[in-house]
Amino acid sequence: MKYNFLAFSIPFFVLLIFLEYTITKKRKLTGFKLHGVIANLSVGIAERLLDVYASAMFYFVYDLLQKRYGLFKINPTPLLWLSLLICTDFIWYWYHRLAHEINVLWAIHIVHHQSEEYNFTVSARITVLQAFLRGGFWCVLPLIGFPAQMITGMLLVHGLYPFFIHTQLIGKLGILEYLFVTPSHHRVHHASNEQYLDKNYGDVLIIWDKLFGTFQREEDETVIVYGLTKPLNTYSFLWQHFHYFIEIIVAASRQHTLKGKLQTVFGKPETMDPTARKEAERIFRVKQSNEAIQKPLNTYVKWQIGILLTALFVFILLEKNLGTFISVAFVLLTLLTLINCGAIMEQRQWVFNLEFARAFLVASSLIYFTSLNGVLVVALVFITIMATSYKYLENRYLNLVYR
Repeated sequence: MKYNFLAFSIPFFVLLIFLEYTITKKRKLTGFKLHGVIANLSVGIAERLLDVYASAMFYFVYDLLQKRYGLFKINPTPLLWLSLLICTDFIWYWYHRLAHEINVLWAIHIVHHQSEEYNFTVSARITVLQAFLRGGFWCVLPLIGFPAQMITGMLLVHGLYPFFIHTQLIGKLGILEYLFVTPSHHRVHHASNEQYLDKNYGDVLIIWDKLFGTFQREEDETVIVYGLTKPLNTYSFLWQHFHYFIEIIVAASRQHTLKGKLQTVFGKPETMDPTARKEAERIFRVKQSNEAIQKPLNTYVKWQIGILLTALFVFILLEKNLGTFISVAFVLLTLLTLINCGAIMEQRQWVFNLEFARAFLVASSLIYFTSLNGVLVVALVFITIMATSYKYLENRYLNLVYR
C-alpha cells in the first residue's frame, strides 16, 4: 500500500490553529469568530481536496514543458535551488499583483481577502481556481529548464511559508523586515484601509515590493480593518467563490460595445460598477439571515467540519490506493457538505435538499460494491420518500436544526 505523507500537514496545521486560538483567547484579543473560521476552513478543505488532482496534472505539464521546450538542462545543486526560490518568488509577486489589478483574475483571488478576521485559518482561503492560476504562471519555470521534481518540491516549501504570516500574534521582526515578508507586512496586504490597499504582494521576499514601488510598512498608530472594502456579508460557500464572476457578467452586460465589455472583464477592480453586486444578489436572492445563530446549529456545523478534516486526512493519506468511484463519491460528498455548512450558517430553508442528496450519495456508495441493482433499489426508496414523506421530513429536519 502506498501512502501520501503530505496528509500529515492537516493535523499539523490544525494543531497550530488551535494553539493560536488558545493564545489569542488567553491574551483576551479579538481575531477568531466561529462562523468566519468555519468559512475559512471550508474553502481550504475544498482546495486541499481538489489540489490532489491539480498537483498531479501540473507535475505532468511541467515535466512535458521542461523535456520538450526547456532552454537549459538544470540539475539540483544548492545554488540552483536558491535560484529556483528567487524565480518562484518573483513570478509569485507578478501573479499576485496582476490578480489584484485585473477583474477576471481578482474574481479568482478575491476569496482569499473576504475574511474580516486575520488568523492562521485565513491562509486556508485558497480556491482550487487560484491554484490553477498560479500553476499556469509557474509554467515559466520548466521553460527555463527547471525539472518538474525541483519545481514541485520548491512549491511545497514556498506554499508552506505564507501560513505563518497570517497572524496578529507576531509583531515586527527587526532586521528580518527588510528582506522577508513578515506577519506585519502581510497584515498590511489584507487590510482594507485606504493607505494599505494594493500593497505588499510578496510571498517570501519583500524586496520585490520595494523594487517595484508597492511596499507599505505597518503603521503602529493605524487600526487595521481586514477584509474587502465592500464586505461580502455572507457565509455561503458557493457565493464566496463565484459572486465576483457574476458581478463581472452583470457589469459587462450593461456595456453596449465590445470594447466596454472587454474593459469590464480585464479592467481594474476599482473601476467595477458599484451597483453590480446588489443586482447579482437580487438575481440569486442572496442575503444574510438576521436571526440569531443558535448553539445546537453551531454544534452541528462544527461536527461536520471536524469530521471532514479527519476524512480529508485519511483520503489524502490513502489517495494513491483508492479507485475512481470512491474518489469521485468523496469529492461530491465533501462539496455537498461544505455547501451545506454555509447554507446552515445562513439558515436557508433549502438546506434539506442538500441533506437529502448527501443521504442518497452515502447510501448509494455503501451499496455500490454489493451490486449495481442495490443502487437502483436505493434510488427507488429515495424516490418513494420524496413522493410520500418529503415535506414531513423537511419540516422535522428544519425544526431540529434551526430550533
